[in-house]
Amino acid sequence: MAIELEVLKNERDKLRESLREVEAEVRKAEADLKALRQREIQTKREIEALTTLLDIKEHRDQKPPDAG
Repeated sequence: MAIELEVLKNERDKLRESLREVEAEVRKAEADLKALRQREIQTKREIEALTTLLDIKEHRDQKPPDAG
């Protein structure tokens, strides 16, 4: 019972097209992940900057006023 050559070629072509679609989805997912990581990094930097400003403000508020 031989499998038709044309059937095998058609199946291979379908699989290749499916693979291209999957690869495109992977590239999109990777791009989305990269964008999310950039947002995460930016948010962490903003938190760190605000924390620093708060620390400075608290430090200034704790100092006694100069008697000058």
